Amino acid sequence: MSKLATFGPFAAAALVVASCSRNPGPLITQEELMRRAQAIVDAVATGDRRPFEKYYAADSLIVDETGHIMDKKAFVAAQSPLPKGYSGSIKLVNPQSRIVGDTAILSYDMDESETIYGQTMKARYHETDIWIRREGEYQIVAEQVLRYYEDPAPGPPDAKHYPDYVGTYQLAPDVLLTVSAEGGQLFRQRTGRPKELLVPEAPDLYFRKGIEGRLLFQRDEGRRVIALVDRRNNEDVVWKRIAVTVR
Repeated sequence: MSKLATFGPFAAAALVVASCSRNPGPLITQEELMRRAQAIVDAVATGDRRPFEKYYAADSLIVDETGHIMDKKAFVAAQSPLPKGYSGSIKLVNPQSRIVGDTAILSYDMDESETIYGQTMKARYHETDIWIRREGEYQIVAEQVLRYYEDPAPGPPDAKHYPDYVGTYQLAPDVLLTVSAEGGQLFRQRTGRPKELLVPEAPDLYFRKGIEGRLLFQRDEGRRVIALVDRRNNEDVVWKRIAVTVR
């Protein structure tokens, strides 16, 4: 169940200036903003479009966490019930707000839980909504959602293959990286930098804790490791293996 997102905060100032209401009334409260935000995310699982119609301005700009840009019409049309065998919920926590005149900015975390045929998945997001009061009514004109990075589940250690990996890898003539095995663990270290633990995910595939991306040991047709591929956002930086460390 994907929570759709939107708009960068740097455009907020322009919206504030351009969209102020001429019919001021009582300021909205953080509690009311959170109630509305919770009503919106509660409607995601059921595909109920009414909260989206009610709380999003006609000229709102919506962009999901993958960068897909939509206007309100497309955003509302995208809402549909979860498929058979799926269920889920989103809990809003840790709210902060800034409410000044006709503009209200609400920022909060979202803890998502989704069950797919009995298997539970969890994800965490952070969302910031910009509400503008027009004709006495507050509506969302922009929002931004970021997904918190989570490390993949580690796999079992594969120490018997560590000798395949240890050695020196080169990115450029003066840019080197050493892979070493110590105490049943695998490490990489660039020249002049601290060692980094490599956590196994699958055969020949590793990651570093708290760092997005994967490290893949590339083999040739003879199953000899010839490179270390640093893969980030589907882009590869290839370190060619130039020396083997003999233990």
